[in-house]
Amino acid sequence: MAQSTEADWVSRFADDVIAESERRAPGKPVVVASGLSPSGPIHLGNLREVLTPHLVGDEVRRRGHQVRHLISWDDYDRYRKVPAGVPGVDGSWAEHIGKPLTSVPAPAGSPHPNWAEHFKDQMTAALAELGIEYDGISQTAQYTAGTYRAQILHAMRHREDIDAILAQYRTKKAPAAPGAKPGGKQSQKPVDAAELEAAEGSGAAAEDDGGSGSGYYPYKPYCAQCGKDLTTVTAYDDETTELTYTCACGHGESVLLSEFNRGKLVWKVDWPMRWAYEGVIFEPSGVDHSSPGSSFQVGGEIVGPIFGGEQPIGPMYAFVGIAGMAKMSSSKGGVPTPGDALKIMEPQLLRWLYARRRPNQSFKIAFDQEIQRLYDEWDALERKVADGSALPADVAAHSRAVGTAATGELPRTPRPLPYRTLASVADITAGAQAQTLRILSELDPSRPLASLDEVRPRLDRAENWITTQVPAEQRTVVRAEPDRARLAALSDDERAGLKLLLDGLDTHWSLDGLTTLVYAVPKLRAGLAADAKPTPELKVAQRAFFALLYDLLVGRDTGPRLPTLLLAVGEDRVRLLLGRV
Repeated sequence: MAQSTEADWVSRFADDVIAESERRAPGKPVVVASGLSPSGPIHLGNLREVLTPHLVGDEVRRRGHQVRHLISWDDYDRYRKVPAGVPGVDGSWAEHIGKPLTSVPAPAGSPHPNWAEHFKDQMTAALAELGIEYDGISQTAQYTAGTYRAQILHAMRHREDIDAILAQYRTKKAPAAPGAKPGGKQSQKPVDAAELEAAEGSGAAAEDDGGSGSGYYPYKPYCAQCGKDLTTVTAYDDETTELTYTCACGHGESVLLSEFNRGKLVWKVDWPMRWAYEGVIFEPSGVDHSSPGSSFQVGGEIVGPIFGGEQPIGPMYAFVGIAGMAKMSSSKGGVPTPGDALKIMEPQLLRWLYARRRPNQSFKIAFDQEIQRLYDEWDALERKVADGSALPADVAAHSRAVGTAATGELPRTPRPLPYRTLASVADITAGAQAQTLRILSELDPSRPLASLDEVRPRLDRAENWITTQVPAEQRTVVRAEPDRARLAALSDDERAGLKLLLDGLDTHWSLDGLTTLVYAVPKLRAGLAADAKPTPELKVAQRAFFALLYDLLVGRDTGPRLPTLLLAVGEDRVRLLLGRV
């Protein structure tokens, strides 16, 4: 049965967001929001934090509403730890733990002024390539400019009320571990290291809630002496706004909070404050923020009574896993980033992977051979959309992948040849442009390529995948000389099969022709017609024949698809390696 557009999760959320916006703020732009902490490489799990409101906001915009997508850069968060494997960073960066991310030096060799800007830049480049438009807000700029001064003073006046709300959760069960399902039952799916790292989410999620032995204060100063947040507020006067703090470094001072801009609200108060300040209607949250007693739930209890706002609507989003990333790429530390994914896949494919799954559905992004199957699936969807046979929900996901209401269709490959074919050619040619053009032109001699630009950027992505994600031992190296010992040991049946293949090369030298030929040879040897349906016995004979060809051409029993391999090797060299010049 065909699915209706009702099955499209984006449309359902857009319905809710429009109704909620008209109730809360009629006539005003619809505000959707994301929050990113540039505490290190911003990974593909965090991309769901951006793409979920982007897709929903884009659907709202398609329906004629004004939309504002905020991305809060949580760059005033404390630097919590030194991430492993980041180039230009060593153990000496540990001395900066406790400082704002914008006060930590960028990795050695970076052109950026600080740690936060270094990692923000990587993400902003990826977001631009993905066609995501947004209003970026630096929380360092907001806090140090005194933008939230009224909200801070208000929170300090109502610290006892906030403390009472938080006290309801302090003795509750700890948040569910990654992999736990609602209701307390543990998922049987093992949680890998990448998922554990992704579950940490924003550095802000792990901050304390402001409680201390000297009382409850929802504000954390950064020390004037050491620049860190190893501070404890010891006194505060509501009338004068005088605040006194001490620091673990030994420094202490009294300041007027009505003039002081070197500190921030603790996370569980900061987040709901911003919901109210910005009028956020829709914002998703990761598992680290959505477990019982954690920041999204607690924020919902604080935002109304304290700040007079309402909690955004929005889903909890699940893990985004990684399939088969090569060590050479993951050496940058932890989970791969959107920029890593965009090196091996076009933006449309990456957008589609997120658009076609509900936020609470986990999925994996392929850096291994699975990427070829995903591209086949995408190309099949494109054909179905073009001929009108795609299901409505699939049409919706495709539409969201290929463009946006704000910018139109994303740049695309003019002639999108199969990714697996491009990857095979890139593997065999090692990126030699002239040879690549020759081979790709011979795929369909009736439509030769005029330039490799016709198959870019998909060709570039496939070449990057081959060079960065396929281990050297799995790369294809065509024999330089015939394996004369193996040729001398051919059986009569093997020799006859090779003769049939070689005799047919002249008339079958195209991708489709060679595909027909290599499958036909074992059938003809078995006395069957070239178009006979395969039997179990015939499949055994085909596998044996294919293994022979791979052995004689590349010295292994497997490799790229044989028709592509034969085209890449070239007719003269194929004849040489298979025993006939």
